[in-house]
Amino acid sequence: MILKDKAVIMIRNAVKEDAEKILAIYSYYVKNTAISFELDVPSLDEFQGRIVRTLERYPYLVLEEKGVILGYAYAGVFKNRAAYDHCCEVSIYVERHAKGRGYGRMLYEALETALKKAGILNLYACIADPVTEDEYLTRNSEHFHSHLGYTKVGRFHNCGYKFNRWYNMIWMEKIIGEHQKN
Repeated sequence: MILKDKAVIMIRNAVKEDAEKILAIYSYYVKNTAISFELDVPSLDEFQGRIVRTLERYPYLVLEEKGVILGYAYAGVFKNRAAYDHCCEVSIYVERHAKGRGYGRMLYEALETALKKAGILNLYACIADPVTEDEYLTRNSEHFHSHLGYTKVGRFHNCGYKFNRWYNMIWMEKIIGEHQKN
């Protein structure tokens, strides 16, 4: 539990029953932004399944303030090969009206702690990147990740098509552990 400006903030593991609240946060990004390249909002059943499948191997965290979920972060498979078992992809979404309060940093710090304990060494974030910033996509996610210690390691050009325009995608990386030979 974290006290911030007299508000009680809790970061905890998500459960299947959180799906409706988490999906409400995510659906805004699907419908109104190119932050997610998903074109249609997933069904509640599909989203519940995503949470359950993620929790089989990785953390899926929610941030609550006074019992209201205001953000979530989770990890997933980077590449489905055993040699990549010390790497994972991370994602984060914060309720659009709750941005700028430090919740994203809190979620990622908690996620990194859990991933370190699980033996993860490399984190990768796949981020939509505008050719030119527009009403659907800015470079805020890239700046956020840079601020948290991620480095841009790759760019794919014109690979996402949404809102009748093309967007790039970038990969950012953060090393959170020491790579040792066995």
